[in-house]
Parts: sequence; structure tokens; C-alpha cells
Amino acid sequence: MLSRLMSGSSRSLEREYSCTVRLLDDSEYTCTIQRDAKGQYLFDLLCHHLNLLEKDYFGIRFVDPDKQRHWLEFTKSVVKQLRSQPPFTMCFRVKFYPADPAALKEEITRYLVFLQIKRDLYRGRLLCKTSDAASLAAYILQAEIGDYDPGKHPEGYSSKFQFFPKHSEKLERKIAEIHKTELSGQTPATSELNFLRKAQTLETYGVDPHPCKDVSGNAAFLAFTPFGFVVLQGNKRVHFIKWNEVTKLKFEGKTFYLYEKKIILTYFAPTPEACKHLWKCGIENQAFYKLEKSSQVRTVSSSNLFFKGSRFRYSGRVAKEVMESSAKIKREPPEIHRAGMVPSRSCPSITHGPRLSSVPRTRRRAVHISIMEGLESLRDSAHSTPVRSSSHGDTFLPHVRSSRADSNERVAVIADEAYSPADSMLPTPVAEHSLELMLLSRQINGATCSIEEEKESEASTPTAAEVEALGGELRALCQGHGKPEEEQVNKFVLSVLRLLLVTMGLLFVLLLLLIILTESDLDIAFFRDIRQTPEFEQFHYQYFCPLRRWFACKIRSVVSLLIDT
Repeated sequence: MLSRLMSGSSRSLEREYSCTVRLLDDSEYTCTIQRDAKGQYLFDLLCHHLNLLEKDYFGIRFVDPDKQRHWLEFTKSVVKQLRSQPPFTMCFRVKFYPADPAALKEEITRYLVFLQIKRDLYRGRLLCKTSDAASLAAYILQAEIGDYDPGKHPEGYSSKFQFFPKHSEKLERKIAEIHKTELSGQTPATSELNFLRKAQTLETYGVDPHPCKDVSGNAAFLAFTPFGFVVLQGNKRVHFIKWNEVTKLKFEGKTFYLYEKKIILTYFAPTPEACKHLWKCGIENQAFYKLEKSSQVRTVSSSNLFFKGSRFRYSGRVAKEVMESSAKIKREPPEIHRAGMVPSRSCPSITHGPRLSSVPRTRRRAVHISIMEGLESLRDSAHSTPVRSSSHGDTFLPHVRSSRADSNERVAVIADEAYSPADSMLPTPVAEHSLELMLLSRQINGATCSIEEEKESEASTPTAAEVEALGGELRALCQGHGKPEEEQVNKFVLSVLRLLLVTMGLLFVLLLLLIILTESDLDIAFFRDIRQTPEFEQFHYQYFCPLRRWFACKIRSVVSLLIDT
């Protein structure tokens, strides 16, 4: 029987699990790992497959059964982290955006970062002016299809590709004009390098947004970039704090705290798991970009109390060490297999990056896609984001999907929108109807809208009854966050009470041990050794015996008073 148990245990340990990792060009890498394989083993396999040496900028992302995103920790078991049934599905993404992507040593690294930023542009994470958007799209077009050829590229050819969540005819003409007149002769590598240089100058470069609410209940998006901590709210970036000014990151439950030299920023995540993920991302980004060397990394606790909170330690190299290591790379540049053009029945599509389906222009323009797709859960089909429209200059515009019908139409337009755990656009879960609530918040608070905004949102504006109903829901939601100070006071009081209880428990245990040592006749070697020490004898005769006599005298006097009465 013992042999059967041991053999069963060994078979369990030797069991192999199938893992599929979706790469940045939407191809898939499949391998098998042992039950106790660490995240570092899987990551090294993947980097070897990609022939990638500058690998510290990248990571593996997965989604747990509760739809919460995570970065795979390299020091822990893959199987224990995923908590789902095999086969496991993950995705390979840029985790730490290089501060200067053009300074990367190898072309293969720049190409992978290019694919990630192109994905960010399409998902709406990278916000930009119309002029910058046209340049970025033209660089992508040049890298994908090469020089303009009148025989291959008929009038309106740029409209066959979707670089952004929403296109306008004017923007499509501008993209084609730049591609025809300014980029002729550029190789794919040169176009990708120019694309990276342009993207690096944008405010939202490197943003991986986390949806939260501020202390007033207003929606906000927190993000960590190569240069510092960013808060996007409404139509603009409301906070930017450099990494050397961030003194501490902390979370308790759903509440996230960022300590700056002069202020403390407080935000509320949708779930405790989302808040912990936000905190861990902040710890890793601060360590990577701020520290001079990895030996300076320390284990960080989410709480000031030793018996409460989570502990986390960044386990990789820091940015400065990565750059120094990259400078020492000496090998022949690896061959890059760029995905080419694949014709479809109706039109060609860009194959690496998000796979797109061709639709008539009028139908494509009828679909409202939020500019921050990277924040949205397809399960929670409506969510509010700060949007910069490509149709009307540089104005930020919120878009609304008012019904499930629009969501279903999106699936027909963009085939890759169906839920998949490997899809990096899957975000931290958020409450439903938050898009409508954010749109209505501006109306309820009396915020003015531009003429362009009014025209743009006419088709999707809710009725008066819907406005009233959603407005009541918004007010109720905001009232739920109306007492953050009281909540913080209650949490502080609970922490103090918990500390007092632990302290009293420790004192009680010490008192019991003292009584046993002084009053009991237990002849145990441990107690005997303690009693024979000079320090204990001094304490016993000089302090304990007088204290015992004093207590005995007081007790006798109280007893005598009770008897007399």
C-alpha cells in the first residue's frame, strides 16, 4: 500500500501540463511543463524560441478564473499561480516599456516592442493628436506593405486597415498622403524605429491602465510608466509623479495609497484582488525604473503592522543593469520573420498585431469602440475611458455603447474581440454600466460639451428616462464613496485594537510563564536552568518577592474590609 501511495505521488509530480502562450504577432507557442516548473523556466523557453536576449522588458500575463489579470511570477510554480484547469493559456507582452526604445541594442527587441505599441495604439491605450496618429499609422503601413505602388494600392487603400478604434475619412487620406510622399524607400526596420521614436514622445506611452475611483467616486485610471506614476481622469492627465518622488505604495482591501513627499493619493479599486495587482505592479515598476542595481531591492509589506498585510519582492534586474548588459551583447543579428500581407476575400489585413475583419466603411464608422480597450472587460461591455477622437482634431470624446446589440456588432467587425484568456485587452473586472455613468456624470455636474462632442454622441445619447435612471444610479454610487475619511478612521481604529489585543495576549503568556517559574515546583531542566541564573535570582528577590508581599497585603486589607461590613 505504501508503495502504491509513493508511486501515485511520484506520478503526480511528474505529470506534464500543456501551456499555450500567445505572442505579440498573434501566433502561438505551445510547450509542456512539469508540475513544479517555475515561471522562469517557461519564460526562458519562450525567449529561446524567440531568440531574444534583451528579455527583461517582457513578461507573461494570464487571467485567473475570476477574470483578474496577473503577471506570472518567475520564482513561483506556474501551476500553482494559474489556479485553473489545463491546458493553460497565457500571453507574452511588454511588461516594462523601455524609456528610450530606439536605444535598444537588437532589432528583434525593437520589433517586439513595436508590435506591443502598435497593439496599444489599436486598443486605444496610446492617445495622440490627429497629426501624430497619421504619422504613426503611416509608419505601420510602410513597415507592413513597403513603398507605395499605384498598381497594388488603389485609391482609398489605407481605409482597408484599422490602426485605431475609430477612423475618419480625413485621417485615412492623411495616412495615405504621408505614406506616398514621405516614407518611400524606408525599410521595415527604419519605419519601426521611427514609429518607436514618435510613440515615445506621447504622454501615454507605456501606459497599462488600472480602473479605479477617487475619494469622490469619480472614475480614474492609474498607470505606471517609465517616467513615473500617472492618473488619467476625465479629459486629461490629472497627476504625474516622478519615480524619485514616490516614497511609498500601500494597499488595504480595495484602497490603494501612494505617498508622495507632500501628498497622499487615495484610490479605490473594484476588488481587493485588483488592488493587490495594482500594488504589485507599482512595486515592480518603481524598483525597475528607480533603483541603480538589483541588490538594492527590498521586500515590501502592504501594511505597517508586522502581523497584517501582503509581502512582495521584485525578483528581476533593474533598467540600468539591463542597459549595461545589452551593451555587452556581441552576436550576429538574429533573423526576424516579419508577418507579411495575407489577402482575404474582401480586403487584405495586417496579420501581426490584432487580426482584423474587413467591413464596409459606413458600418465600421457606426461602431463605437472605447479608446481605452485595454481597460475593458468584454463581460462588462460598457465602460468609460478618457478618449481622444481621431475625427475631430485633438478633442477628447467619450463614446457610448448603449445596448448589447452594439456589442454583438463589434464581434462581427473585429473577430478577435471574443473573450479569450490569452487576449491582453482583458482588464481588471469593473462594474457594469460604468461607461454610461461616466458620460452622465459630466451632464449631471454641469460640464459643458463642445459642438463636436454633441455631434459625435447624437446617435448614442440615451433617452431622458435613461438619463434620469442612470443619473440616480450615479448619485447612489458616488454617495457610496462619500465617507472615505470615516472608513479610514474605522480601519485605523481596527488596526489599533488588533495591535492592543496581540500585545495583551503576549503579556498574558509572559505572565503565565513568570508564575510557573516562580511559584511552581516543576523540576524541568529548562525551568531549573532559568532559576539558577544570577539574573533570575536577582529579579526574584529584589522585585518579585516585594511585589508579591504588596499584593498579598492589599488582598488581606480588602478581605478584612469586606468582613467588617
